[in-house]
Amino acid sequence: MLGAALPAGAAEHGGLLQSAHNDVGNVASLQRGARNFVNYCMGCHSAKYVRYNRLEQDLGLSEDQVMKNLMFTGERPHDTMTVSMRPGDAAHWFGRTPPDLSLIARARGTDWLYTFLKSFYLDPSRPTGVNNTMLPGASMPHVLWELQGYQKAVYKGESDAEHNAVHKEFEGFELVQKGSLTPHEYDQFVRDTVNFLDYIGEPMQLKRQSLGLKVLAFLAVFFLLAYFLKKEYWKDVK
Repeated sequence: MLGAALPAGAAEHGGLLQSAHNDVGNVASLQRGARNFVNYCMGCHSAKYVRYNRLEQDLGLSEDQVMKNLMFTGERPHDTMTVSMRPGDAAHWFGRTPPDLSLIARARGTDWLYTFLKSFYLDPSRPTGVNNTMLPGASMPHVLWELQGYQKAVYKGESDAEHNAVHKEFEGFELVQKGSLTPHEYDQFVRDTVNFLDYIGEPMQLKRQSLGLKVLAFLAVFFLLAYFLKKEYWKDVK
């Protein structure tokens, strides 16, 4: 089965960006994304600008839920989301220290992250056995392979005998080993994870958007009052 890419924009090296369609106002999605992040990402990646008690406030969770289900590295609710892996060990194992993900959604964009997490493919030439069309040569292993399964990249191209070269164009992916999730379920898993990363990049955006709606509602009511007041004052003016 080939994964078709949506023409939302060009990727860095191959394929097209797919739209994440994320919604930080979807609290249920953010809760699932937080679960995904601490279970699959926080083994290597931190989110050092985010405190656990902030998740409690914004995601509608109790302190007990946060401590039992999300807080595996901290001791107190106001601790930040750090990892226990030492930077030196990480650099030795992966070739570089895995970056902090607090601002990754703002730096890369949600569509890029969504497409990246869906673009790992088998590549025996790589130390991890996989590569990524969005970031060729990435040192990150495919940590979600049990969920997605394994896929291979499919290319179409032609040979140029005169220059002894082959011109290849990325066409899509073909699933060669099924994962525990269906493609639709995996898409939702990735979307929830990216939604959470978008949220932690600017936690205040939830309140900002809520305040913005209230301001717009106030302006609409004020406009109607001002309009009818103006009509009342000017009704006798010819």
